Amino acid sequence: MLTFDNVRFQYAVEDFSIIDHLSFEVQDGEFVSIIGASGCGKSTIFRLVNKLFTPASGVIRVDGESIETKKNYCGYMPQQDLLFPWRTVRENLMLPMEIQGGYSKEQMQKKADDALRSVGLADWGDKTPKELSGGMRQRAAFARTVLTGSDLLLLDEPFSALDYLTRLSMREWLLEQWEKEKKTVLFITHDVEEAVFLSSRILVVEQSPITHLRSIEVPAGYPRSREELRRPEILSLKEELIGMLKKEKA
Repeated sequence: MLTFDNVRFQYAVEDFSIIDHLSFEVQDGEFVSIIGASGCGKSTIFRLVNKLFTPASGVIRVDGESIETKKNYCGYMPQQDLLFPWRTVRENLMLPMEIQGGYSKEQMQKKADDALRSVGLADWGDKTPKELSGGMRQRAAFARTVLTGSDLLLLDEPFSALDYLTRLSMREWLLEQWEKEKKTVLFITHDVEEAVFLSSRILVVEQSPITHLRSIEVPAGYPRSREELRRPEILSLKEELIGMLKKEKA
């Protein structure tokens, strides 16, 4: 699905690379998290995938093709929901289809309403974003991301601004949506427990610049429950990951 092949990137004002000859793969249908210390370059990887940044060298491929010539190949959900306050929730979800073109207004409204129903917001389409709770806004933002029609979703710490209990419920909700939509998800988080609970595989940033990502399989299947986080092998994995992050920060 997604391949980084010897990718290098540096900011124009810097004389060193943030990402230096990085190669890794994400397979079709995987839920993969990237974890690492703040400022290590995790979000830079996303900005390279969605072409906000351009590599100095190397190739990024989706489905075997360079992203240089591809369109609508990924959906991106940042930390903030970025719902437009002057639009209704339904109109916010219609935005990706308006940008892509080729849809009638009735088609866009139906797709938006179907998406709202799938995320439990069927009765909220006519509301404005300020009338929704934080968790509801994130669900609406996720639905909008899915409506890009892309099989690859980039989720950049989407729950970081939510309170603890809301984050717990949103993690379970996100897994339900992933199992239903069958998308490929690349997820950035600082939260080790979140990464372990959600992911089939975790990519760890161990150094800066990023020259490689250490890949660790999560020893748990799906569907997944919070009770599984108490299993000895999961507790051991969490401690291993925390130790790796402490070492990186030091």
